[in-house]
Amino acid sequence: MASLTEILILHGALPIEHLDLISATPAAESQAIETLVEEGVLSSAQVAKARAARAGIQLVDLTDYPVDRQAAALVNPTVLRRHHVLPIGFEGDHLLVATADPDDLPAIDDVRAASGRALTLVMADPADLDAAFNRYIRADGELSDLTATLEEERAQEAAASTFDTEILEDEAPIVRFVNLLVSQAIQDNASDIHIEPGEHEVRVRYRIDGVLHEMQSAPKAIQAGVISRLKIMSDIDIAERRKPQDGRMSVSHGGRKIDLRVATLPTVWGEKVVMRILDNTSSSLSLENLALMPRNFEVFKASYTKPYGMILVTGPTGSGKSTTLYTTLNTVSRPEINVITVEDPVEYRMAGINQVQVNPKAGLTFASALRSILRSDPDVVLLGEIRDHETAQIAIEAALTGHLVLSTLHTNDAPSAVTRVTEMGIEPFLVSSALDCVVAQRLARRLCERCKAPVAPDVQWLESIGFPLRALEQGATLFGPVGCRACSNTGYRGRMALHEVMAVSEEIERLTVERASSAEIARVAREQGMLTLREDGWAKCLAGWTSPEEVLRVVA
Repeated sequence: MASLTEILILHGALPIEHLDLISATPAAESQAIETLVEEGVLSSAQVAKARAARAGIQLVDLTDYPVDRQAAALVNPTVLRRHHVLPIGFEGDHLLVATADPDDLPAIDDVRAASGRALTLVMADPADLDAAFNRYIRADGELSDLTATLEEERAQEAAASTFDTEILEDEAPIVRFVNLLVSQAIQDNASDIHIEPGEHEVRVRYRIDGVLHEMQSAPKAIQAGVISRLKIMSDIDIAERRKPQDGRMSVSHGGRKIDLRVATLPTVWGEKVVMRILDNTSSSLSLENLALMPRNFEVFKASYTKPYGMILVTGPTGSGKSTTLYTTLNTVSRPEINVITVEDPVEYRMAGINQVQVNPKAGLTFASALRSILRSDPDVVLLGEIRDHETAQIAIEAALTGHLVLSTLHTNDAPSAVTRVTEMGIEPFLVSSALDCVVAQRLARRLCERCKAPVAPDVQWLESIGFPLRALEQGATLFGPVGCRACSNTGYRGRMALHEVMAVSEEIERLTVERASSAEIARVAREQGMLTLREDGWAKCLAGWTSPEEVLRVVA
């Protein structure tokens, strides 16, 4: 069998002048290679690749590998840390175990005995293993230990008849439990955290790529403490349990400040809490990341490059409206213009712009803040949401008096936004003059690039859903989900937006003044080249980005 040094030299990772290591003892060779890694001559990834080749096992990249939490939970964390190995999944009846040293036989024997299963070894970079431990073992292990500890404490207190569910917010285990739940969600790239009281336990679910995953459960006895802690952190009235409440909080994670928007909802088993995770970083805010098709991009660009007018982005909660607006803001913002935003809450913190967070308790509402900032000489105004007549009226007037106004609205499609604003009591002639462009959008899951595969089209079904069959006749290929470890066997990984971009032309302005229906406005917009949400979805299916089934899931 070739030595580790020989493999590294053959792979071009190690200069040939280190040939003398071939004759060294295994211990001396290992020590020398470790020194070369510390000196930067070799990388730990190169050594891991060579070890995998020498042992004849697969090398896995744990940075994006979907570790199966059930597999990781089969072995005591203490054993895993001592031997620096991590169960990452199942392969038939075998337990798939990542290791940094496939020659460590005592480690293999201990894990085999602890799990009661035969093992299949894979190689991993030691640094990746450390990061995976922090992600899958530290948090989950500590959460499990905390829930067990808390359950024991509650049982003892109940037996002593001294348990008070109201006085829980200052208890350190509760604080750590909540902090770990939030930290784990951020590490897993979740968009929402759902804390749901049940009859016998409290269920925790994370929404990842638009789909909810059950992550953790806790004893019913700590429900009041967890919810009270979250309310205190979010500045919500802890004494009020009969009606829904909203709040927000900020946490630091990995050197970043991340905001969470918190909402409570009374249920039969207690208050449910939903936290929306808002990553403040704007490093990825680029128009290229929005996946706009060429026609939609041109129409949208023609609108946001104008010095005044209103652009509305519409869609349900969680459809990426704020991301689209911030990306646009990031594009138009430059030193020679004054950009001011009014938000609830401030979702992304951006350099070079003035961001105002509404505070209803202090009397700073959307309407009052917007009225004030118009006296601050803005060129571009971002309004978090148009919610009522007063806000809509001021926003329309701002767009008519030389300001570029960006905002969001809750409607099903782009044409409906016109009628929705008029229904708020705004005169149609003002809406037609101020509104320049409407973008409706939904978020669809992207096909996993590692496992997506061409599918034979069901022509009859595709025709029934309005799919453009001519493109398939001209040689286009449809792809479908398959499922692999990288995407947790879902076939999808990540999300992208489907868009419906409507420019407000002269004819649509006339229809607005005439109070035409949204169906009539939609008909004219399509005649003028607007792609509907479904048509944009079909275009992205033909580009290999998603599947027809996924488009139908998010678009009616």
